Amino acid sequence: MNMPILTQFGNSEQKMSSKDLLDLINQVRAQFNEKPVRLNDFNNRVADELDGDNYETFVVQNSNNTESVVFELTIDQCILIGMRESKGVRKNVLAILKEKQKPFDITNPAHLLQAIEIQAKQNIALKQELETQAPKVAFVDKYVAGNGNKTFRQVAKLLGANERKFRDFLKKEKIMYKLNGEWLAYQNHIDAKRFHNNTGISESNHTFTRSLFTPKGVEWTAGEWAKFNLRGVA
Repeated sequence: MNMPILTQFGNSEQKMSSKDLLDLINQVRAQFNEKPVRLNDFNNRVADELDGDNYETFVVQNSNNTESVVFELTIDQCILIGMRESKGVRKNVLAILKEKQKPFDITNPAHLLQAIEIQAKQNIALKQELETQAPKVAFVDKYVAGNGNKTFRQVAKLLGANERKFRDFLKKEKIMYKLNGEWLAYQNHIDAKRFHNNTGISESNHTFTRSLFTPKGVEWTAGEWAKFNLRGVA
């Protein structure tokens, strides 16, 4: 069975995405010949169970160009949601979740496997992102960058940020959004001179509009990125 992906090891503030929790639950349900839970139904269950509780949500891009809402959950919240399952499924899911709360021990095969899978998934995600973006990189560098403004990739490199996580940050904090395959800044940030929209036509007659980070925008984004990361470890 694939292990659920946690953002931290060995404390009560471990976090798991609702997507990983759903994958775990459906894997266990399959062992008991139970039908998998649909994503929309599961999200409704999560929202109902955590009504009045504190949690964060973010939007992820699916491979079919649709978007899904994902909840960032503590292990205690995951346990509450898991209590809604049938007896057999519930016992197995809760046992796995409780095992994840134990302090990380490299001699523990389950913990070691989890660490290996986390790294492997991160490597695969980064490889897929690079392969997807490769044709666009040359285009952006050739036609968009200039005049002291910087592209997304240039700013991510400048900040030493993982591009996928940096993109999630920009989207979650409502700094940029995706429209017709292009990433654009929200108007309030353009008005604040943090971004500049560059529009033109490439040699292949492709019309593009991209939001570039202005020098002011790079400085401001660096501060917001730092605060975002501090909140993540607080």
